[in-house]
Amino acid sequence: MSAPVGLVEVHGVHKSYGTLEVLRDVSLTVRPGSVTVVLGPSGSGKSTLLRAINHLEKVDKGFISIDGDLVGYVRRGSTLRELKEREILRQRTQIGFVFQSFNLFPHLTALENVVEAPVSAQGRPRAEVEPEARELLARVGLADKADVRPRQLSGGQQQRVAIARALALRPKVLLFDEPTSALDPELVGEVLDVIKDVARSGTTLVVVTHEIGFAREVADTVVFMDDGVVVEQGPPCEVLDDPQHERTRSFLQKVL
Repeated sequence: MSAPVGLVEVHGVHKSYGTLEVLRDVSLTVRPGSVTVVLGPSGSGKSTLLRAINHLEKVDKGFISIDGDLVGYVRRGSTLRELKEREILRQRTQIGFVFQSFNLFPHLTALENVVEAPVSAQGRPRAEVEPEARELLARVGLADKADVRPRQLSGGQQQRVAIARALALRPKVLLFDEPTSALDPELVGEVLDVIKDVARSGTTLVVVTHEIGFAREVADTVVFMDDGVVVEQGPPCEVLDDPQHERTRSFLQKVL
């Protein structure tokens, strides 16, 4: 039997900035092909956890693995050694990341933004990547915007290009950090629809969001974080409709 694709395991992860503990003994398993939505108030550690999964943040203790391979480190006996930058970058190409603020290259067209990483980071030939990139732009509803630069696109369109760009790497895991929070309310739906389409394709997704309706509709697992810990996790029908913890209940009362 072939190894699972996109199994994310977070084991006892701690992260501090000075005296501020941002993640405290966080453990989580994300099954291959599943959708995990992480909810919680601002400052609860959600975005830090996401950034740790692709080693944009180094953890102080514990470890994260994808399909059994440590993220950012290699085990030498009983100690963990950080990988060289080149190896970390190669590993990151398996972990797509969609940022809150789009992070597109302003001087490149939509198509060039999507083509860039597979060519430069994965060394794939442009002639192979470009037709795929056009297909991805069509998939996110932007086939007619291939030659347009980001400043000429709406926020929702920019975020859809960013999703196409992340998919172009053919990642095992796709991370979304509040992908709709920088958008005008009327543009949120078009981005969530694209994420729903990606969720149906079988890629492992971890989505930090405040969109409770999206979590209810799409998530296999909802994780509620507060003050750097996972307070509770489970299917949406349990966590959202019958939360066991007072902190989860009070959070949902404020946002629902």
